[in-house]
Amino acid sequence: MKSVVMKRAMLVALTSLVALAGCHSFKKENVQPPTPLDKHFKPTVQVTRLWRASVGEGAGDSGLRLRPAVADGVLYAASNDGKLAAFDASSGKTLWSKSSRTHGWFGWGDKKRKDALYAGGPGVGGDLVAVGTLDGHVYAVDAKDGSPRWDAAVSTEVLAAPLVTNALVVVRTADGRVYGLDRATGVRRWVYDQGAVPLLSLRGNGPLLAANGVVFLGSDDGRLVALREDNGEKLWEQPLAGGEGRTEIDRLNDADGAILLDGSTLYGAAYHGNLVAVDGPSGRPLWNRPFSTFTSIAATGNALYGVNDDSQVWAFDKNGGADMWKSDALKYRWLTGPAVQGNYVVVGDLEGYVHWLQTGDGALAARERLSKKAIRAQPLVVGDTVYVEDVKGRIGAYRLSVR
Repeated sequence: MKSVVMKRAMLVALTSLVALAGCHSFKKENVQPPTPLDKHFKPTVQVTRLWRASVGEGAGDSGLRLRPAVADGVLYAASNDGKLAAFDASSGKTLWSKSSRTHGWFGWGDKKRKDALYAGGPGVGGDLVAVGTLDGHVYAVDAKDGSPRWDAAVSTEVLAAPLVTNALVVVRTADGRVYGLDRATGVRRWVYDQGAVPLLSLRGNGPLLAANGVVFLGSDDGRLVALREDNGEKLWEQPLAGGEGRTEIDRLNDADGAILLDGSTLYGAAYHGNLVAVDGPSGRPLWNRPFSTFTSIAATGNALYGVNDDSQVWAFDKNGGADMWKSDALKYRWLTGPAVQGNYVVVGDLEGYVHWLQTGDGALAARERLSKKAIRAQPLVVGDTVYVEDVKGRIGAYRLSVR
């Protein structure tokens, strides 16, 4: 319980920084102001917004990174106020929408129970959509119409999207546990407990990754962990951060972003830590370099892309981690993790802008504004379209064409 309290304390500290957007109190709050955007900027690539939709009130003030998911031409999104919806990914048309504002989530049960506070965004696989909540529940619904399949209780809040595999729904909780739930029934098949979690960590958990019968995650104490998917047994772990420093803040080394798999190589990074390349089958470290981030990384071709804790966008060589370029153009704009759309890196910022940078040299190429609210979740690229969601649940779909 103590760790959850401390996590919530970090939520207040970090989300207050985002809340400063649109006001003039950066100096008063001793926070670096965001780099101003060039009013005379001329884009070099044309951006077309295909559609815009919304789901509930989004993440609101929860500090969560609610990210949509796309499968088989359908986009699924959830909001912290209990909305779960499916949209046609090409047109934005609402296919179905469900609300938890009933007696219990499915319309039955304890009449005193609060609405489901969805967190982390939905996970989808085949005909199943799963989503976790801040009150320690996981709900599974039919992907076609949103009808309920099952619900399961876990130990505490679920801050990352569930991972849906062929046999399981794998969920991580804020107290350091990972649950393997039966995909068909929600019955618990195994639990992995990493033991003590740091008293102080960033608000959120990185999403889980599954490949070749193994589940990978970045832990709250800055480790890359590999688990057997069938029974949750730990196979190996590698440090992403050293946990050094004089104060609790200095020693904060959360791995809050996604673990990236490219071929047989895993890439991960941590706050106050390193960018690390690891051989997936063996867990053997290949290379590492200092890089502090609390967002996910992205990759294409021979390059990795990341946003550091000052919101500078970096490109690294995959083969050894050498610097390729660094962009200061969006410094202190509290950027999301990057995504790659064609020849461009896409990020969102604290004022609702979406930015495109050239993958070759980091030059700014385009800019659009989804809304006047912060974008915290990493953009999602599917095919030639990028989907972006802000903290109020507004979702935009964008496509690029060369001028």
